[in-house]
Amino acid sequence: MEMREMTLAAFTDALASKQAVPGGGGASALAGALGAALGAMVGELTLGKPKYAAVEAEMASLTARARDLSQALLALAEKDAEAFLPLSRAYGIPKDDPGRGEELERCLCLAAQPPLEMVRLCCQAIGLMEGFAAMGSRLAVSDAAAGAALCLGAMYGAAVNVKVNTRSMADRAYAAALNDEVDRLTEEYRKRAEKVYGDIYGRYC
Repeated sequence: MEMREMTLAAFTDALASKQAVPGGGGASALAGALGAALGAMVGELTLGKPKYAAVEAEMASLTARARDLSQALLALAEKDAEAFLPLSRAYGIPKDDPGRGEELERCLCLAAQPPLEMVRLCCQAIGLMEGFAAMGSRLAVSDAAAGAALCLGAMYGAAVNVKVNTRSMADRAYAAALNDEVDRLTEEYRKRAEKVYGDIYGRYC
């Protein structure tokens, strides 16, 4: 069964078990998907309200983008699992096998891609939360704060899953390029997510 078809209870049970997947990558993807979905909810609760007519078009665009990001992040939970399984097999290749290094490098590069994409999409979602926080209905804006917090946690979870792969790569230049992108994005969007959360928390709490 694909992970996106599992119940939340089944996913959580699988996460808490000894099985290889889902793991931190899948959990991060789910958290990011939930965060983006919360943003879309803010949008839906704002659209059609006369008080927010001036931002109707922009809010509709943000909401559609948030829905798309949520679905894309859910799909990455499955892609992360698919990329991890070959890597786990590659680690099991005997160390004296002459093809081990090449196969391990190939699998490490593949395994780094889903969490890297999660980082990128979580950053996009955090950017949307800024719009939901600024223009969304006051009755729902706390959900933009919650969405930003979830996307921030998801971004961090995905980032460490990139780096656990790059640390073992033989191609250090490629590893450094991935690490640099992750470092740049997490630093910028950490500040942006914390501002969204802090502004809303300070205003209402």
